[in-house]
Parts: sequence; C-alpha cells; structure tokens
Amino acid sequence: MEFRYLGNSGLKISEITYGNWLTHGSQVENDVATQCVHAALDEGISTFDTADVYANTVAESVLGEALKGQRRADLEIFTKVYWPTGPGGKNDTGLSRKHIMESIDGSLQRLQTDYVDLYQAHRFDTETPLEETMQAFADIVRQGKAHYIGVSEWTAEQIRAGVALSKEMGFQLISSQPQYSMLWRVIEDEVVPTSAELGVSQIVWSPMAQGVLSGKYQPGQEPPEGSRAADEKGGANMIKRFMNDDVLTRVQDLKPIAEEAGLSMAQLGVAWVLQNDNVAAALVGASRPEQVRENVKAAGVKLDASVMSKIDDVLGDVVEKDPAKTAETAPQGRVA
Repeated sequence: MEFRYLGNSGLKISEITYGNWLTHGSQVENDVATQCVHAALDEGISTFDTADVYANTVAESVLGEALKGQRRADLEIFTKVYWPTGPGGKNDTGLSRKHIMESIDGSLQRLQTDYVDLYQAHRFDTETPLEETMQAFADIVRQGKAHYIGVSEWTAEQIRAGVALSKEMGFQLISSQPQYSMLWRVIEDEVVPTSAELGVSQIVWSPMAQGVLSGKYQPGQEPPEGSRAADEKGGANMIKRFMNDDVLTRVQDLKPIAEEAGLSMAQLGVAWVLQNDNVAAALVGASRPEQVRENVKAAGVKLDASVMSKIDDVLGDVVEKDPAKTAETAPQGRVA
C-alpha cells in the first residue's frame, strides 16, 4: 500500500480507501462486511470512509464494530453529514448547525470512536447560510470531534467559498469527494485546478463507474443477476447513464490495454484515477474479501503516457467532461 497527503495538511491516507456505501448494513451480511474490513486492514488499507445516511446509519455501526480492537491512531476514519437520517424529522437533514452538531455525536457513537479524522459535507446546502455551516464545523474541530473538514460534490466556486471561510474561522478544509472515473471526468476542468490551487485533494468515488469498467456488462445482453444494473431498488437507476451499447462496447475494447499493463479491468480503472496528481485516494467497496485483495493491486501502479493515450482513444466521445454536471446532479434545494 502507498500513502498520500490529504490536501495541504500533514495527514497521510492510504491511496486505496475502503468505502462502505451500498454494502454494509444493506447488501452484505454483517459478518461478511467484517471480513471485508479485516481483509482491507490485512492489505495495508488504513483509511475507511462511510456516511450517516448509508443504510440510514447502520453502515456506520457495522464499520465501528468491524474496527473494534484496532489501534485508533493507525486508522483514518471518515464520515459525512447532509442527507436525511433517522425518522426524517424537519431538522434531520441539511447543513444547519443543529443537524451538524447532533449528527456528529450520533456518528461518533455508532463508529465507537471519540473523533473522526475527516468530517465531510455530503452535499452543498443551498438553504443554510454557508457561514452557519462552516462555524459549526469550526466548533466540531475545536471540540476535538473531527481533525479536518471536507466536502463532497461541491462545485469549484463552492469549494473556494468554503476554503475562504475555513481560513477565517481557523480550521482546515482539505478534501473534496466527487465521482471520478475514465467515463466521468467532470471535475477535471474546474474542480481539480481550483482544488490544487487551494490545497484541497480529491477522494474519488466510483472509480470503476459503478462497476461498468470491470467489463462485466456485455453490450446487447441483460445485466448479470445480482449486479447493480439489475437492482431495481436504486442501483439500476444510478448506473443507467453508462448502460448503452456504445459505452459497453468501448469498455470491452479496454481489455487488451489492461492485459498489456498486467492488470484486471477493475484494477486499471482504479489505477487510472490515481494517475491524477490531485487525487489522494480512490474509494473502493467490496461484497467479498477477495474483491478487496484484487482492488489493492492497483496501489502504486504507474501507467505510462502511451497507456493513458490508448484509453482516451478507445473511449472517445462517450466520456462525460461537462463541468456543469456537478451542479446539475446536486440537489437544488434541501432534501426534506
């Protein structure tokens, strides 16, 4: 495993970070989830990312239980706040001071820790003054409940405003967690250069484009039973933007490139995002321990310019690069 600094801070994190979105507390049994976490630890992963909204708080509890007994100083634990949790009361969502201050205490209890290393705003809240949100984060840092603050799926302008306020209030906003993959590159033109200028790193989710870049989806065929694309409860809706024959055919054409690099398709996808200097970590999940062991083989891989160029040539115009997509895919008002 290799480690990278997160933003302009002194915090080092594992460049392959274990995330438990969509798996813990929902798709896999708790004992299997624990096996996956332990496999991650065995492979040198020290950084774990979750959120209070995952499985409506259950994912945090599963992760906390799985990490019990580990030396806390050896771990970097991340969680997030914004989306509705609990019974969905009028203040159970957003980035108000009330919701943030109550949410951090709930997260710490479920994670069985006194602090998180990174506390992230899961989306931008258009209905709460940014000053109120950032003051709450500042107080959480001063109370020792979080060491650093990050954001997720914020635009370049929102990140700039957040960093400016964090400096005024005496704490560090050091990370951004966007979607990023060979197929989804909307952060490259605005978010990445702004972040690099401000000392903010990316912790990217879905480096395998919700599994499409693994090559398991074949053009002209129904998705495999049990796959995300076959999950009508939500997974199929998330992945549908990539589920067309043009994209899937081009993804299949990546196989010779992966083989030439000595990588599986999934490993190539993870390694690709890690070539970006502004990316501190790629988030990977797992429903089986062996998936963790395979994913970590992307750590430390250097792809030469010719490989990167071949990937661009194969994918061509199916790649989404429009920076406006970050704002378009964000909630336009607070989710109630």
